[in-house]
Order: sequence, then structure tokens, then C-alpha cells
Amino acid sequence: MPLIQNLSWLDLGVFGLYVGGLILMGVLDRRRQMKAREHFLGGNSASWPRIGFALYASTISATSLVGLTGAAYSHGISVYNYEWMAAVVLTIFCAFVLPTYIKSQVFTVPEFLELRYGKFVRTYVSALSVVLGIFLDAAGGLFAGAVLFQILFPDWVLWQVCALLALLAGAFLISGGLRAVIMVESVQGLVMVIAASGIAFFTFQAAGGWNHVMSQLDPAHLKLVMPASDKDMPWTGLLTGVPLIGFYFWCTNQIMVQRVLAAKSLDHGRWGSLMGGALKLTNLFLVILPGAAAVLLFPHLAQPDQVFSHIVFEVMPHGLIGLILAACLISILANLSAVYNSTSTLLTMDFIRKLRPGMTDVQLVRTGKIVIVALMVISVLWTPQIIHFQDTLWKYLQAVLCYFVPPIAAVFLAGLFIKRVNTAGAAAGLIVGTTASLVLFVDAFQFHVFPLHFLVAAVVIFVIAGAALLIGSLFRPAPDPATVSHLMFAKDVWKAETDHLREVKWYQNYRILSVALLILTGAIVVWFA
Repeated sequence: MPLIQNLSWLDLGVFGLYVGGLILMGVLDRRRQMKAREHFLGGNSASWPRIGFALYASTISATSLVGLTGAAYSHGISVYNYEWMAAVVLTIFCAFVLPTYIKSQVFTVPEFLELRYGKFVRTYVSALSVVLGIFLDAAGGLFAGAVLFQILFPDWVLWQVCALLALLAGAFLISGGLRAVIMVESVQGLVMVIAASGIAFFTFQAAGGWNHVMSQLDPAHLKLVMPASDKDMPWTGLLTGVPLIGFYFWCTNQIMVQRVLAAKSLDHGRWGSLMGGALKLTNLFLVILPGAAAVLLFPHLAQPDQVFSHIVFEVMPHGLIGLILAACLISILANLSAVYNSTSTLLTMDFIRKLRPGMTDVQLVRTGKIVIVALMVISVLWTPQIIHFQDTLWKYLQAVLCYFVPPIAAVFLAGLFIKRVNTAGAAAGLIVGTTASLVLFVDAFQFHVFPLHFLVAAVVIFVIAGAALLIGSLFRPAPDPATVSHLMFAKDVWKAETDHLREVKWYQNYRILSVALLILTGAIVVWFA
């Protein structure tokens, strides 16, 4: 175990104190998990700083640190397009999507879609979300964690590391529920910012400073907008697939939405979401540019994904090494816990509760814990198969998202803004869209008849699903406005909110904060375009 030899007693002490302290926080809070809403939505008690840091912590995980630095090392900062798009999407989320979620008091995104379209759409989307939760989110998290730990312990077998991580995450979640996950992630987000700041500072210092790095790097490595022929981030994909993935991830993905649904109020949910978007912008300077700068320090790495471990063990001072390793471990456990909890919530509330409607809160929570164990087993068994589908984890995750989530985005957006769409149209959009997803997905890996980058394929599937939704809706009567109008964006509600916000202090006005966030985002993009 050669890397462990690089750890000092200070590193081991910091590691033990941090991991032990956060786990103890979650376990001690378990006594408050009595009712279903407390277990699944954290008792609607999360304040905006907790939500903001939890959102950021869920995306600046060990997977992100390894993946983003590796992508920046090999291909430059164009990977940042996924990050800044989050800030744009979250402003839309705060204005149009979150208010309806909060008002409806739902447990899940599919539950919300049922109110708009009916039981078929809820069941369909919930089932697809469960599949993605297991085979994309959980398996992807386990794979990334296992790869990181195999760097530390090269003699460990992949499935054994996956099993250990799943057991630790499941035990933590079962003992505390989502409230404990959010509590840990709120602290974790702050620590990850501190750790990433240390990575950026010491990496640039070792590479000769900001000016030296920016002058020595290949100019193509410092560009956000790439040619249409680029194999990783073509500008066509930036205009198509990246926004779609962002909308799904932040607005309709149960794992992310559930964190905001735990807010104590609509304002706290909005402030926390915008805070999460602002924190995402820092990844360019804290994670991605240091990854690009590492080319000057380690110019001949055989595997780009190894650059993060080289930075940590060869650049960071002792003490900070232990903190970073501890933060990575906690991020893996917290993210896996959130995935298991969200997927368990879907299965428990959208399927099992329907089959047994008389279950009490205690029975629902107990059933949710049993489901978590089953999810752990399935995800551990699937994780070793990922390598057979793509040569890297990053491509596996992005490709699956681009091929399978556009139909959900099409149905959700249409339901939010178009009154004419109905249950029949939504069913047609989901079925036809998913069929197109399967055809293009199989073609991309087997036949290559349609030469589409996966980011471009996403918008093709979105258009097909949207067209099927609109056409299908024409074959049935329009829904009763009284039953759907409260689930949609309404101009009168917007105007009433405008009047209310005139009396709100500027720093509490989410619209002013949203505009400020968009201006900051635009400035960064123009700078590196």
C-alpha cells in the first residue's frame, strides 16, 4: 500500500477526527426520524445555507474532483460548461419550478407529475427514475469511489470496495435518514470549498503562479467554446445537450430536488438553490484550472484520472492531505446515501404504498430501509459491468443521461407551460421518446448509422418526444383548467409576486439575486470563451 506510506500522523489524526465527527453528528440525530416526512424530506427544516452547501457538496464529490481534474488535464477547461450551466438552470428552477413543488407538498417528482398528468405518467417516470438511480447514480458513485480507493489500496478487488462503500452508506442512511444526510452535506460542502481552495492555491504555487500557468498552457486548453468537431464538448452540444442535462439534473432529478424540498420555506429553498449555483461557478478556479495547470507539474501521466491523487500526495502539505482524503470519503458515503434514499423513496411511496395503502408511518419507514438494502445489493452487482459499456466513467454517465432523460424533460416542460397537453399526450411523448432513446443508444454503441454526438442526440430525442406529446394530446380533450392551472406557471401569480417583492429587501429578493448570478456567470463565460 505505497500511497498510505505518504500519510503522516497528522494526516491520520485529521482524517479520523473529521470522519468520526460527521458520522457521530448523523447518528445522534436519528432519534428525530419518526414520521415518513421526517425520514424522506428531513422534516422540512433545512435552512438556505444548509441547502446551498448540500447541493454543492453533492456535486463536488470525490467523483467530481477526480473526473473534473482528469478531464481538464487531458482536454482543457471546456468541461466547465457543465458547471456554469447549473447556475443558469437554477435561476429558472427558482422562478418557475420550485414554487409549484413547495406548494404541492409532494414527496417525489413523479408524485408531482401525477397531479398534472395522471397515474400512468407518474408510474412510468418513477420506474425510469428508479432504474437511473440504481444503474447510473448509485453504480457510478460506487465505481468512482472504488477507483479512488484502489489508488490508495491497489490490492483491493473492485467489487469488494464497492460492497464496503455500499454497506457504510446504507448503514449511515438507515440510522439517520435524509435529515442526517443534509446535516452532513451542509458541513461537507463548506469543507470541500476549503479543501478545493487549498488544492488550487498549492497547485498554482507549485506550478509557478497564476501568470506563469496562464502563459505556459496551450491556449486551446483555456477555451470554453470548442469546434463542432470536438469529440468531448462540441459547441453544438453546448447549445443542446448540456442545457437539457442541466434541466433534468437540477429540476426533475429526485436526488437533487429532494434536497430543496426539505427547505423550511420557499424563500429558503430559493436562496439555497442560488447559493448552490454560485458555488458551482467556483469550480473553474478551485478544481478545473488546477487540473489543467497540473500538466506543467506532471506532463506525462498515462491515466488522466490519476492527476488528482498526484496533486494530493505530491503537492499538498500534511494535514491538508488527511482533510482532503476524509472529505472524499464522506462525500462518497453522503452521495450514495442520498441516491439510496431518493430511490428508496420512489419505490416506497410510488409503488409499495399504492399496493398497501393502509401502511403507517412506522411501516413506511421500515419498508424504506428494507428497500435500501436491496438497492445496495443490486448496485454492487452492476457496478463492475460499467467498464464494458464505456472506456471511462465520465462518458458512461453523460451518455446515459443524454440518451434517456430528454423525454422526461419534454413532458415536464410541456406540463409546466402548455395547458393543452394531457395524459394521452404525455404517455405518447414518454413512450415514443424512450423508443427513440433506445434506438439511438444502441446505434451509438453497435451500428453507427446516425453519426450524432451524444450531446446532440439528446436534443433530437427531446424534439421527438415533444412532437409526440403535442400530437398525442390532440386525440383527447384538453384537461380541465381548474385541475391543472395551479400546477403551471401563471402570469397573475408572477405579477402578484412582483408586487410582493417590491417590499422585500434587495438582498432577500431572489430575482435580484438571480440576475446578479446570471451576470457573474456571463462574465466568466465571456472571459474564457
